[in-house]
Amino acid sequence: MSVSALLRPTPEYRSADLLAAYLTGSFYFSSARGTLLADGVRARVRSTGGAWAPAAAEALAAAALAGLADPVVVGAVGFRPEAEAGLLVPAVVRRADAPTGPRAQVPEPGTGWRVRRRPGPAAYTDAVRRALELIDGAELRKVVLARCLELTAAAPVRVPALLARLVRTDPAAYAFAADVTAPGDPAPRTLVGASPELLVSRHGATVVANPLAGSAPRSGDDAVDRERIARLRSSVKDLGEHAYTAGRVAEVLGDRCARLDVPEAPEVIGTPTMWHLSTRITGRLRDPADPACSALGLAEALHPTPAVCGVPTAAARAAIADLESEDRGYYAGMVGWSGQGGDGEWAVTIRSAEVCDRTVRLFAGAGIVAGSDPDAELAETAAKFRTLLRALGLEDVA
Repeated sequence: MSVSALLRPTPEYRSADLLAAYLTGSFYFSSARGTLLADGVRARVRSTGGAWAPAAAEALAAAALAGLADPVVVGAVGFRPEAEAGLLVPAVVRRADAPTGPRAQVPEPGTGWRVRRRPGPAAYTDAVRRALELIDGAELRKVVLARCLELTAAAPVRVPALLARLVRTDPAAYAFAADVTAPGDPAPRTLVGASPELLVSRHGATVVANPLAGSAPRSGDDAVDRERIARLRSSVKDLGEHAYTAGRVAEVLGDRCARLDVPEAPEVIGTPTMWHLSTRITGRLRDPADPACSALGLAEALHPTPAVCGVPTAAARAAIADLESEDRGYYAGMVGWSGQGGDGEWAVTIRSAEVCDRTVRLFAGAGIVAGSDPDAELAETAAKFRTLLRALGLEDVA
C-alpha cells in the first residue's frame, strides 16, 4: 500500500448530502446524534433462537476479522417475538452531522389515492371496549391497540422523496428507511418513518432512553396548544399510562446500570403533529463489556415497552393478537444501528409505514387504560397518522 493511500483523509459529508444520496435499498438513520447512510451487504445477521444481539456480535467480529474497518449492524426488528428482522452488516457506511434547519412543510400532491381502513372506525372503538372489559376484569392494566391504513397510489411511491419530506418536516425526529423486503414481495419493501421515541442509545458506558406515553394532538393555535399541554401535565389517565412505560424502562436499565437518573415527573415534548409526555432516563452501565449491554442487547431487553404493547407484557401481547385485525409487521418494533464496541442507537418504529410499489401500509396506536374513552382513542390514532399522511400530501382520511 502506498504512503499516499495510508495518509488519505476520511471523506467528510453533510447530512443533506447523505439524505440526497439515499436510494431505495439503502439504510438511512438520522437523529440529533448524527446521520448514517449504509449501502451494500457484507453479511446478513441470522438468529435461530430469537436473540439478535449475540448473532450481531458474531457478524461484527467476523467482518472485523475480514478487514472491514469499524463495522456496524443496521436494520429493523418487528413487533412480534417471532417476527423476522432485517439486520445486516453493510459494505459501506457514511456518516455526517445531524440534520439541521427549521421545520418545513413540503407535501407532495395527494391525488389518486385509494384508502382502506383496517379495521374501520366502528370496529376499532369496539375493540377498545373489549380491551376495557379485560382491564376491568384485572387481566390487563394497559394495552396499546393499533389500526392500519392501507393506501394505494396510482403510481409507485418514491421512497427517497418521502424520506426527504419526513426529515425536512421534522429534522429532530429519529428518521429512518430500511429495506425489509420479504420473499414473495412484488417489489422492494421499505420501512420508512420519523419516530419521536428513542428506545435506547449507548455511547461508551452512558445509556439514554426516552419513553413516551400520554399524548394530545397539536392544534397549531398557540392558545389551544398551551391548554392541551397543561391538561396533559395534569391528566390522571395520561400520567398513569406514562408511569407504566417509564417505570418498566427504568427497571430494565436499572438491572444493568451502576447509576440511573430517572426524573420525578415527565415533561412535555412536541412534534409537528403531537404533544407527548416524555421521561429522559440516563444511566451508566455496570459492565460495558457485557455483550448483553450493547446498544442492540439493551434494545432487545427493553422491547416491547408498555408504550407500544402494554402491562403485563404477555397478557397485552395476547390481547393485541386477539383484538387487532392486522399483523403489525415492523410497526412498534425497533430500528437503528450498533457498532462492534457496543455503541449505537435504536428508535421505536412508530410514525412509520411499509412501502411496496404503489402500496403504503401505516399504523397508529393508542394506549388503553382504565377510564379510556373509545372515541377519544380513535381520535388519537387519527392524529398520529398525520405525520405520514402529511408527507404523502393527505390529511383527513384517517
